[in-house]
Amino acid sequence: MTCEGCKGFFRRAMKRNTRLRCPFRKGTCEITRKTRRQCQACRLRKCLESGMKKEMIMSDAAVEQRRALIRRKKRERMGIQPLGTKGLTEEQWTMIRELMDAQMKTFDTTFSNFKNFRLPEVPSSGREVPESLQTPVGQEAAKWSQIRADLCSLKVSLRLCREDGSVWNYRPHADSSGREIFSLLPHMADMSTYMFKGIINFAKFISHFRDLPIEDQISLLKGATFELCQLRFNTVFNAETGTWECGRLSYCLEDPAGGFQQLLLEPVLKFHYRLKKLQLHKEEYVLMQAISLFSPDRPGVVQRSVVDQLQERFAIALKAYIECSRPQPAHRFLFLKIMAMLTELRSINAQHTQRLLRIQDIHPFASPLMRELFGITDG
Repeated sequence: MTCEGCKGFFRRAMKRNTRLRCPFRKGTCEITRKTRRQCQACRLRKCLESGMKKEMIMSDAAVEQRRALIRRKKRERMGIQPLGTKGLTEEQWTMIRELMDAQMKTFDTTFSNFKNFRLPEVPSSGREVPESLQTPVGQEAAKWSQIRADLCSLKVSLRLCREDGSVWNYRPHADSSGREIFSLLPHMADMSTYMFKGIINFAKFISHFRDLPIEDQISLLKGATFELCQLRFNTVFNAETGTWECGRLSYCLEDPAGGFQQLLLEPVLKFHYRLKKLQLHKEEYVLMQAISLFSPDRPGVVQRSVVDQLQERFAIALKAYIECSRPQPAHRFLFLKIMAMLTELRSINAQHTQRLLRIQDIHPFASPLMRELFGITDG
């Protein structure tokens, strides 16, 4: 029996095949743990006297063969386990499976169930602007200026591939009179309603959500609907073309200034590009949705401590999934990046809500179509 240190020393000494000489007492040095590095010749002598043999040293080829066998067995053991299960508790894996099942049942990336939607009318210079969109005079002018800034900052183009193979395109009018807003809002309201229903059903499939009081369920959904919509839309976002590909429908934000100025000015668009760059797994997307949904500081939540504990459990599950399903060190900061993206999305949600409330309070155009579009409810 020998320690690893002396084993390594003996192997190196035999491979060097050099004659060692004792510089001190002619081969009579006392070799202990403290003095073994002082005289190589006497240390080698003690190794031989202890029964170590040169012929028992493994060759380089044998060492490499043994290492290859260890690596192969390790790969075989890892192959037995499903992806992501190593390092995850059974409870965490059950949570992820439940979320994946809920996502699959409530969100179809082909949007095959999105039917009977209203299409925007192609803008024309002769079309009369509704009275609610006409520019007011006097003290209302400043308020209208703010409304126009809120609604006209982004122009959305739409492309529809019909079932007969034909393609229909819609592009907003170049002017800023409000025609394109009025024309596109009914269609966007239909899309929002479709997305909201899917998110509500997604939450209902989560057992922890169903266990909460109905008041807390409503508060959590009201606070998180916009954020969950953005997370779902990011799964169909094409960063190369800047287009949301929703089955037969595709949406693109027009950039009147040209280049990437809009990307720098519009937080939502910037968010989608940054999140898409992370190349997340489906499991990571649904865990982000759960973390966003179970936010204890939403207005109206009563059982804050319970919701806080649930959010923490989903966050820990996300961290564990990343650690065991992605190679290191390339993704060692991915969990922190995801949490930073959720914080950014929360800030965008707050700005979005302020914008909608400002429109609702200032201008009669907010009712009823704006309520339908943005999920504004009474009480």
